[in-house]
Amino acid sequence: MGNSALKHSLKKLRDEKPLVHNITNYVVMNFTANTLLAMGASPVMAHAIEEVEEMVALSRSLVINIGTLSRYWVDAMLAAGKKANELGIPIVLDPVGSGATSLRTKTFRTLADSLKLSIVRGNASEILSLLSKGITTKGVDSVHAVDQALADAMDLAKSIGTVVAVTGPIDLITDGRKVIRCHNGHPMLASVTGTGCAATASIAAFAGIIPNALEAAAAGLAFFGLAGELAAKKSQSPGSFMIALIDSLYEITPEQFEAGARLTTDPS
Repeated sequence: MGNSALKHSLKKLRDEKPLVHNITNYVVMNFTANTLLAMGASPVMAHAIEEVEEMVALSRSLVINIGTLSRYWVDAMLAAGKKANELGIPIVLDPVGSGATSLRTKTFRTLADSLKLSIVRGNASEILSLLSKGITTKGVDSVHAVDQALADAMDLAKSIGTVVAVTGPIDLITDGRKVIRCHNGHPMLASVTGTGCAATASIAAFAGIIPNALEAAAAGLAFFGLAGELAAKKSQSPGSFMIALIDSLYEITPEQFEAGARLTTDPS
C-alpha cells in the first residue's frame, strides 16, 4: 500500500465511520472508545453473551482483547467471533498478557484454534507465547525484542492464515510471506496505559474499510504511531500526552497521513 492509498483510506474511514465492536478490557474501554471516535470511526463496547451476535452483525469489524478475562467473557468472545466468521466480518485479536498466566495463554490458543482471525496484534512476548512453551511476559509488558518474534510471527501467520502485527520501537507486520515495518511512533506511548489496545482498535477501524488485512494492519499502526509523534511535540508528560494523542488522532488530515506514514517492506 503506497502512501497515496493511505490518504484515500483515511478519507474513506471518515466518510463511512465504520462501526467497530469491541469486547475489550475494563482498563481501556473509555480510552479505546475515544480513540475510535477521534479518528473518525464509531465504537461500541458490548460483551454480554446475550447480545454479542446481534451487535457484531451490525459492525464492520470485531476487536477481541483478553486484558481482563473471565469465563463469561471468553464465552462471549467465542460467540461473537463465530458470528463474525459466518458473516465475513474481520476479527482483530489482542492477546494482552498472554504468557503471563495460564488462563491468558490458554485463551489466546483457544481463540486462535476456534476462530478465523484476520489480524493478531501483540508485543513480541505475547506473540511468542502462542507457539513457544515457556515464554513469559512481565505482566502485560514484553521481555522480548520485536525481531526475536519475526520467525515465529511468520510461522504463526502461515499456520493459522492470519496477519500478525508485532509492536515495539519499530513494528513489524507479516502475512507469513511479506514483512512490512512501521517506523511511526514515539517512546511516550509506553507511558500511558492502553496505548497498545488503542493501536489494536485503530487497526480494526481500518480493517473495516480495507479488505486486505496486511494493508489494514499497516495503515492502523502507521496512523496511530503518527498521532503519537504529533502528540509528543505538544506535550512532555504522560497526562497531557494522553489528551494530545486523542487530539492528534482527530486532527491528522489525509494529506498529513500520506506525508507522515513511514512504512518499509523487507526484501523478499
